[in-house]
Amino acid sequence: MSQLLFEKLGLDSKKSRKIKTGYSTDAATLEKLQGDHPVVDLIWQYRTLDKLKSTYVDALPQLVRADTQRVHTDFNQTVTGTGRLSSSNPNLQNIPIRTEFSRQIRKAFLPEQDWLLVSADYSQIELRILAHLSQEPVLVEAYRQNADIHTVTARLLFEKETVTPEERGLGKTINFGVIYGMGAQKFARSAGVTSAEGKKFIQRFYRRYPGVFAYLERVKKEAIGRGYVETILGRRRYFEFENRTLQKMKSSHPEEIDLNKLHLGWKDAGILRAAANAPIQGSSADIIKIAMVKLDEVLQKYQGRLLLQVHDELVFEVPPEEWEVLQSEIKTAMESAVELTVPLVVDIHAGDNWMDAK
Repeated sequence: MSQLLFEKLGLDSKKSRKIKTGYSTDAATLEKLQGDHPVVDLIWQYRTLDKLKSTYVDALPQLVRADTQRVHTDFNQTVTGTGRLSSSNPNLQNIPIRTEFSRQIRKAFLPEQDWLLVSADYSQIELRILAHLSQEPVLVEAYRQNADIHTVTARLLFEKETVTPEERGLGKTINFGVIYGMGAQKFARSAGVTSAEGKKFIQRFYRRYPGVFAYLERVKKEAIGRGYVETILGRRRYFEFENRTLQKMKSSHPEEIDLNKLHLGWKDAGILRAAANAPIQGSSADIIKIAMVKLDEVLQKYQGRLLLQVHDELVFEVPPEEWEVLQSEIKTAMESAVELTVPLVVDIHAGDNWMDAK
């Protein structure tokens, strides 16, 4: 593969990295090469389908337990750094949904016979948490008014009242990208714009949402100065930096740290990005766990039961006669898990299988 792409076709090897057998052709490399030659998209498509087939279509039927006729998973409490539950043996939290083929896999997940499968999903919970933590007025007001936040962002970025679906898509990319510390280059690749345009979009975002920028900077300083950051509920995540200068700053007042004067290696830069994101993802993890505890009490009165937690989504199976009342009870319990300065919103749907419940 490496010979085909970089020797025979002469694609830019600078977009890859050297390994023992030549140049890497991993997912990150293929992502950078997309658009450089038609075969890159075909390789990407083949690998995606091959992984779906081997990981799910071939593997999952072999994992059905004889006594229950169900696939069971292990949920792990203390594996992820963010505090989220993780799933293993098999991992049922990464059942894909993006492509038509992967949606067929979701259709294979069925509830008890003649029951309904129910999916209850927090809507944009991480952006809502960001609005609460940063107290950015535009974000807070948008969520209080139940406005489409991606359209709001697109209007600000493009400085016009009416935006196209493509422009709204750019607003969505940058809204979620900022949470994960997405830089100009990665944003440009994701959005299909040039690096220069990507940089302009990021800069414009921070000018339009100064409260978000100030909050993320403050969290990074706290990670350096205190050695930890906290979720909304006070759960801490600790960080250790390699740079000795950063290590010596641990006892200093976080607010006095000048981030612009720091010379960070790629590892410490990654740690800082993770630190900025940790209160957001960590708070999301806390909220859904509280919701699950509340729902355990609710479900004592019903036959319906909780099957899965998939990050911001809970999956239930419910007899049809309980659906109407449980729909309201599940939604209320999840939306009242914690009180934020913006409303928590849950989208809840029922169907004959997991795909139809989305």
